[in-house]
Amino acid sequence: MTHFLNIEILFLTKTLKIIGIDPGTNITGYGIASFDGFNFSAIDYGCIRPPSSLKLSDRYLIIYDSIAHLLEQHTVNALVVETQFASKANPQSGIKLGMARGAIIIAAKKRQIPVYEYSPTQVKLAAVGYGHASKHQVQAMIQSQFQLNQLPPPDAADALALTLCYMYSHKNKQAFSEL
Repeated sequence: MTHFLNIEILFLTKTLKIIGIDPGTNITGYGIASFDGFNFSAIDYGCIRPPSSLKLSDRYLIIYDSIAHLLEQHTVNALVVETQFASKANPQSGIKLGMARGAIIIAAKKRQIPVYEYSPTQVKLAAVGYGHASKHQVQAMIQSQFQLNQLPPPDAADALALTLCYMYSHKNKQAFSEL
């Protein structure tokens, strides 16, 4: 499935910079992308990996500090994060993920950065055209869309996919009119 940007976006005269975050207590992916109405560009992407030997509270602090540092380095128009999922089989995972998301959201809100949330299905649909795409399919499409020299790590690819989801979302037409 081919995605076409809304015609209103094509006449964007300013660059929009978005940070996407794929939260996790072991690996948190991030991706910072810019959009000028014609081109997507990956500015920075990677993974935050708090040592698993640390207590969870210390890992959350590392996640918060790392995101805060990225937000200080890059002036962004919005932060996009995956929504919370609830696992009946392992509810503790959902609670831990929710706390990591909280650290990320607070880092953005302390800097008055708007926060947007999308489900993994929405993100995969926007990035790949199929809501149940595999991790590898997302990586390959992100590599292609952003013209990266190599496959990004899975969590960083998901974070960059979040930025595409934000751009493709019809809910955010207003974001361009406010620039």
